[in-house]
Amino acid sequence: MVICAWLRNDLRVHDNVVLHEAARLAAQRKVPVVPVYVFDPRYFQRTRYKTLRTGSLRALFLLQSVLALKRRLRRRGSDLLIKVGKPEKVLPPLLSSNSVLLTQQEVTSPELTIDSWVRLAMEERRIPQSQWRYCWGSTLFHKDDIGLQQGFDDVPEFFSKFLHGLQKVWPRNSEDWDETTRDGNVCPELSTISSLVRPPLPKLETGDLRMTLTLLSSEGMDFEPSWKDLPFPEKVVEPVVDDALMGGEEEGLKRLSDYLWKTDFASTYYPERQLIFGDYQASRLGPWLSLGNLSPRKVFQECLRFCEHHGNDDADPRTKHARRLITELTWRDFFRFYAGKHGSSIFEPGGPKSYRKDWMQDERIFQLWSNGRTGYPLVDACMRELSITGYTSNHARMNAASFLACSMSFDWRRGANWFESHLIDYDVTSNWCNWVRCAGLTESRLSSFNVVRQSQKFDPMGLYLRRWLPELQEVPPELIHEPWLMTSEELVRYGASAYPQPCVDPSFFEGPYGPRTGWAMVPQSLYK
Repeated sequence: MVICAWLRNDLRVHDNVVLHEAARLAAQRKVPVVPVYVFDPRYFQRTRYKTLRTGSLRALFLLQSVLALKRRLRRRGSDLLIKVGKPEKVLPPLLSSNSVLLTQQEVTSPELTIDSWVRLAMEERRIPQSQWRYCWGSTLFHKDDIGLQQGFDDVPEFFSKFLHGLQKVWPRNSEDWDETTRDGNVCPELSTISSLVRPPLPKLETGDLRMTLTLLSSEGMDFEPSWKDLPFPEKVVEPVVDDALMGGEEEGLKRLSDYLWKTDFASTYYPERQLIFGDYQASRLGPWLSLGNLSPRKVFQECLRFCEHHGNDDADPRTKHARRLITELTWRDFFRFYAGKHGSSIFEPGGPKSYRKDWMQDERIFQLWSNGRTGYPLVDACMRELSITGYTSNHARMNAASFLACSMSFDWRRGANWFESHLIDYDVTSNWCNWVRCAGLTESRLSSFNVVRQSQKFDPMGLYLRRWLPELQEVPPELIHEPWLMTSEELVRYGASAYPQPCVDPSFFEGPYGPRTGWAMVPQSLYK
């Protein structure tokens, strides 16, 4: 008999409700805990759009995170059993009729379908359904603490209403936090648990990235293409990447500490900062939050500690910035609960409200957007940054999403799929629900971005644009946001002749109210 802790998007030791509950049951029953991670081939195949569901950069970050968790567990006398295959095939053989399988509760249809297949396979092996247990640990607020014990039907359609409903349980300081949450909701660091024992392991012992890739390949992972053919740059075969985006719990905790305690928030606070697309335009905690390397409650508590350190002064920009980060965590909660309410409809063309609209489907148009060749500098810089680094700021990606769905009237699901493949910080609920909003498929008003004005407002000197658009390196600030206004002589003078013409008529973005509704056709000349 064992307690099997099936870890998925909770690849951490701190505040891990699955490991915490597994350790409690193990101590109670005097049986070992087997932490398991399963590489499911379905998440590494190609989508119907022929893109990899998990792109190379995101796959690398995931591998780093899994191996980092393995090392942390081994330092605590345990280990992480790494399996390759479909969970419904590899998990039940680990269990006896008296074993318990614990895992974090997900809310989206693909993951819930896999869960149902695992339960069915357990039933076929005569393992009682009572031995399958969910744990909730993916959000800042526990669903049971905000009236969602029975389901997600009562989740508001608007974030403002959701936020208003949280006021009764919103903690004012760290002392209030323990009083406003359920007992055991904030899990302790799992450093003194003695019941986690070393499970039987595959041949992987050193935690080396190259050996992991070899193991996955030898275990018959059904990739399209195979691991060997994945488009990893040669330098990435070993984990040689920017330290700022290394996967794993330790890296996430370091980033959180550096961001809060070493950033000059006096010049970067959200409403006033101008370099919104620069290096510190955002916390960049998303990659570690998406895989559960960081707990949202850990981020929250560190924000509270930061605010207390600065006297909880409402006028202090540093305090305002930390509170803004808490609000962003609440947005993340809202999207997860919203997705739980609407189910698979967040993946449908008409969204949760089944709106009817004829989306453009022309592949040539999509290539302009995905390759950063739309002729609109902000959109192009965002898409090129995404392709090269696997990351771009939330503000930039919302501009790019709005441009594809509203300005180009292109099928938004294709864009969401592209983000899923390329974003290191991909989170299924945040990504798809954000796209639903940007496509105007919710009950809230259409949030259509004027990408020209956004660029002028938040990057007035064009620093972000020059970083990712070498064709515009020499263009002066007054022209870089609207390069189509340059004369032929200016294009030659500033070396911008290679930059494409706008794929959407710029008049679409004119007028006092920004983008107008309606179609903006792409010139045939840009198809070439």
